[in-house]
Formats: sequence, structure tokens, C-alpha cells
Amino acid sequence: MKRAVVLLSGGLDSTTTLAVAQRDGYDAHAMTFRYGQRHEIEVDAARSVARAAHVGDHVVVDIDLRTFGGSALTADIDVPKNRPADQRDRGVPVTYVPARNTIFLSFALAWAEVLGARDIYAGVNAVDYSGYPDCRPEYITAFERMANLATRAGIEGSPTHIRTPLIELTKADIIRLGTSLGVDFALTTSCYDPTVHGVACGHCDSCLLRLKGFAEAGLKDPIRYRVHS
Repeated sequence: MKRAVVLLSGGLDSTTTLAVAQRDGYDAHAMTFRYGQRHEIEVDAARSVARAAHVGDHVVVDIDLRTFGGSALTADIDVPKNRPADQRDRGVPVTYVPARNTIFLSFALAWAEVLGARDIYAGVNAVDYSGYPDCRPEYITAFERMANLATRAGIEGSPTHIRTPLIELTKADIIRLGTSLGVDFALTTSCYDPTVHGVACGHCDSCLLRLKGFAEAGLKDPIRYRVHS
């Protein structure tokens, strides 16, 4: 089987992306980051997802983005709650982690080269998302071009492809796709500010997008919330 590196955060999008990679016939090697985020819940979720999916390998990489902070996820900054949809569609929110996808994709690129994998799957989305600049198609295109200028595999004629199967899907479409592929969304987490036991807040941007997606898909979200919106 062809190998692929899959960025796996333990969230809804990355879990669906893993299922897509396996559907596409890849031997998936999952990469998760403990990067100084507010909680360990998503790392635990990623481990559960990886086990359930029987991935070829799953590594958890430790890096500390708290060194320079700059985000509500890596510094002592409040996570915004109950932002109206029109506000979520404007500007870059404080939950943006500076250069996070560039850092993650760079690690994935290095591992892919070691594995001899020519494909990296990332669950970025540019439709129902929080306005992060590193989730846009033009960013992915630019990173892929850079990757093939910067690696031995690239200059020797074995280009790396960044696969983003969800980038143009709504959250409801992603949920429908994951459901059709047998994804157990009860294993996933999306909340920016969960309790220590992993109960979602129901009010941050990520929770609001997730709840909206399940409602539009006509399905019940199986995870626990402190307050349903």
C-alpha cells in the first residue's frame, strides 16, 4: 500500500480526513502535536481515533508554542464565546495560533520523506472555519510548491502532494462524509475550552460551528456539552 502522513488533531475534520485517506487506499501514518495547547483532551482523542482506525503508526510530537504565545490556545488569553456568525466571518480571531499549520506541515513533510510517502493529508477547511489564513487553498498550493523545492524527494522527481479533501466542504458535508465512512464522532473533540474531563463548552467558535454542522446534517452530535446552543 502507498503510505501517507495524516495530520490528526483528534477533531472532527482531521478524523474524517484520516478516514478519507484510508478509503483512498493509503497506509495512514498519523501525526499529532502536543504543542502547548490549553488541554490534553485533543491528544487523548487523537490516540483514541488512531487506535480505532488501526493506523500504521501514530506519533505524538512535542513542541512548545507557548514559548511565544500569541493565541488564546497557547497563552493566557480568554477564548471568545458566543460570537455571532457575522463576527466569526470577519478577521482572524485570537484562537489563531501563529504559523501553526506551517509548523505542522513541515514536521509532516520531514516524516513523509523518511517514510517514502508522497502524500500528506490535512483536514483544513475554508468554508465553515474560523478565518485562519493557513486554511486557505492558496496557502496549501504555496506550501506544496515550497515542499518540492526544499526536499531531496522533490528535486529528485518524487513530488509531495498536500491532500486537503475537506477544504471546500461545509461542516455538514464533512459530517455526512465521515458518517458514510464509519467515523465514530464520539471519539472526537472540537472545543477550544473544554472541562478537564473533556466536556465541551458549547459556546466557543469551534463548538458553534460543530453544533451547526450536526444540525444541518440532521444528526445528533454524540459528544457531551456543558450547555447546548
